Amino acid sequence: MDYKFFANLQREFALPEKGILSRVLHKDEKVNVTLFGFAAGEELSAHSAPTPAVLYFLEGEAELQLGTDKVQAEVGSFAYMVQCCPTGSLQRQGFACCWFR
Repeated sequence: MDYKFFANLQREFALPEKGILSRVLHKDEKVNVTLFGFAAGEELSAHSAPTPAVLYFLEGEAELQLGTDKVQAEVGSFAYMVQCCPTGSLQRQGFACCWFR
């Protein structure tokens, strides 16, 4: 097949009640597209990726660390991070995002 199609990413999985859930939508030698769901109160400690990455928020809200800045992400938020940009998140409620790398 030459493509993958998802009519509505928000329906691909529900937020977990506890922990962090991930689902790979597509992965090959050029790109990795993964859905992440974070339960309320979950935290992702600061880290950096060896390649540029994109986050697109599908559900909920989170405080997102991008480099030395902290921003509020919500449904529809988009973030592009260059290679090795420190990134992390803190949630008061659960959230779901699509990660492209």
